[in-house]
Amino acid sequence: MRIKLDENIPARLVPLLMDLGHDVDTVIGEKLVGRDDPAIWEGSQAAKRFLITQDLDFSDVRQFAPGTHHGLLLLRLRDPGRNALLGRILTIFESEEVETWNGCFVVATDRKIRIRRKN
Repeated sequence: MRIKLDENIPARLVPLLMDLGHDVDTVIGEKLVGRDDPAIWEGSQAAKRFLITQDLDFSDVRQFAPGTHHGLLLLRLRDPGRNALLGRILTIFESEEVETWNGCFVVATDRKIRIRRKN
């Protein structure tokens, strides 16, 4: 899976996700830090990458309708510290069939994962 990590996701995930076989890029690595959300989204889509973020500006499923993009994982943790984010994302990528999430709108909380696919 081709992944882009938003700046609010720990960069320590890059080698861990790569070890799981994913091609991982970051907003930080592309020097997009501080850019507005449309620029981050456009960069992710132009690179055909699945975006992982905590940014609520990406929470509108109507705006980011499944099947209209390369995929989006929005994390909504009760305590979104770096270690909690790292652990939750790793758990998801080790236990779920994330390769099937291309084009999906996915929301993950501490205990649940909701996957919206193209109708």
